[in-house]
Amino acid sequence: MTEPPLPLYDAIVIGGGQAGLAAGYFLRRTGLRYVILDGEPAPGGAWRHGWDSLRLFSPAQWSSLPGWPMPPRDDGAYPTRDDVIAYMTAYQDRYALPVIRPAEVDLVHPDGEHLVVETCPGAWRGRAVISATGTWRAPFWPDYPDHVLFEGLQIHSAQYQRPEPFQGKRVLVVGGGNSGAQILAEVSAVAETTWVTPQAPTFLPDEVDGRVLFERATARWKAQQGIGVDAPPPGGLGDIVMVEPVKAARARGVLTTVRPFSRFTPDGVVWPDGQESKVDAVIWCTGFRPALRHLTGLDVVEPTGRVTVDGTRSVKEPRLWLVGYGEWTGFASATLTGVMRSARDTVQQVSEALAT
Repeated sequence: MTEPPLPLYDAIVIGGGQAGLAAGYFLRRTGLRYVILDGEPAPGGAWRHGWDSLRLFSPAQWSSLPGWPMPPRDDGAYPTRDDVIAYMTAYQDRYALPVIRPAEVDLVHPDGEHLVVETCPGAWRGRAVISATGTWRAPFWPDYPDHVLFEGLQIHSAQYQRPEPFQGKRVLVVGGGNSGAQILAEVSAVAETTWVTPQAPTFLPDEVDGRVLFERATARWKAQQGIGVDAPPPGGLGDIVMVEPVKAARARGVLTTVRPFSRFTPDGVVWPDGQESKVDAVIWCTGFRPALRHLTGLDVVEPTGRVTVDGTRSVKEPRLWLVGYGEWTGFASATLTGVMRSARDTVQQVSEALAT
């Protein structure tokens, strides 16, 4: 008996987080038949896995997806993790975006003129695929010498939830940036902490928030394109914003860093000068890599862990686009407010490609 053909869509979006929803917003205006496949059990994408106290460092209106601004909080404070999840849930409902979940994509592979997207619930065919899986599922763990010997706890910031499990312990927080600073700030209130960074972090003035960061980053991007000022202001998206918990840590005198250790021991670490420190736990705030394991069947992922793109379109597989993975897939595309431009341009390219 012949198997029925797999369902066919003009476009399949892989990932139902902020990048996938932004792509869906623009796809719904094209008349194309599309679907969004999301591996999470409910809306929210990577925000579902943020730590309990996570708060944005921009007002709601500067943290919005295309078409509908995030509603501000009644107390005027910056949105929390749960605020973002609630907004993304309402956003999906508002635009009736066709999301199937949980449908974690295992593999994408070519089948004649289409790409087949395989998940546990089933498989689909697409004339075009937009990969929007982000980075949360690919946390980066540095390969420190003798790390397997260490008998204490090691977690990545992707797994961190709250400070209470570290009460009274000796904790290394490894990695700078805003996640390292914010986790260090709250863990240091209950534990003996050491903050390890490759170089001294850049702390922004107290009055600077995500709005200023985005404006500065935009000015630098325009300068690179030859359409802005020659000398854009300093300060990037990775510089540390002085949110209230970080200010409190500064007031306690714990917002200091040391350079990296040399290797692990079973009960601690050894520093470059040969001194040893006892350590109970390490929290790796060392960032993420693009979550692209589902694309191995297309032979497009380079040794760098990225896909070679022209804009957001794969060079090796022109039926594939990538949105939301960072600067290489569009300026500020890994942020809530910054993904709009990449999603809009990508959907326009997909629509034009399918019309030919």
